[in-house]
Amino acid sequence: MTEPTRPSPRIDTSVPHSARVWNYWLGGKDHYPADRAAGDAYSSKYPDIVPFAGESRDFLRRTITFLARDAGIRQFIDLGAGLPTRDNTHEVAQRIARDSRVVYVDHDPIVLLHVHALLTSTPEGATAYVQSDMRDTDAVLDGAAETLDMNKPIALVINDVLGHIVDWDEARGLVRRLVDRLPSGSYLSLSHSTASDPEHQVVQDEYNRSGAIPYVFREPSVAVELFEGTELIEPGFTSWPRWRPDANTGRLTDRAGWGGVARIA
Repeated sequence: MTEPTRPSPRIDTSVPHSARVWNYWLGGKDHYPADRAAGDAYSSKYPDIVPFAGESRDFLRRTITFLARDAGIRQFIDLGAGLPTRDNTHEVAQRIARDSRVVYVDHDPIVLLHVHALLTSTPEGATAYVQSDMRDTDAVLDGAAETLDMNKPIALVINDVLGHIVDWDEARGLVRRLVDRLPSGSYLSLSHSTASDPEHQVVQDEYNRSGAIPYVFREPSVAVELFEGTELIEPGFTSWPRWRPDANTGRLTDRAGWGGVARIA
């Protein structure tokens, strides 16, 4: 287990923060009055956001389960990890394979304050944290190499964070640079919120103007381009609940989140 250096960042709790608001919607405990107020204001106008957040987390659980159980992956890079809640990547992977090794990446000082909850591990496996902007792909991969064998297959997990990169070419370039440096037999697990619901778009626009970190929706026909050069596995790029649902999956909706898993040749 790699413990990061822990500075004392100054956190303005009077301004809502996307990671804390998301944590609130997921039933977590790491949020403040400003986050709860922003979350309630959002959900009062778009109530589907709460089950939507749960669908995102459940998609992560199912994809990590597939990667660890069916694809035999034992190494994971979770990009833009966010605040720990339920079924974190290392928890799901290590329930299936106790020797799984997971590296979380985030640059947010709020995440750093809570990173101790992510740095738990089975004795056979490992978890680590790289404090880096995900756009600095050299720092991401160099940091991951301290815990992972970069010559063996790795699952790159990018769960609903690329909307925070407003420039589309920059988002695509980020994924491409990382995928190109992973060994053959690796996997890309990626999801993105979409603009499929006009009401959701209106409320998100209001949230983006609140001073919180903005998030840009992208249509599925656009977001699927992030898998360019990889081999999407069945059922392809689809809404979160429709990606290999299991007994714990709720209603099979086509709400505003899509994702997929692809093999890197």
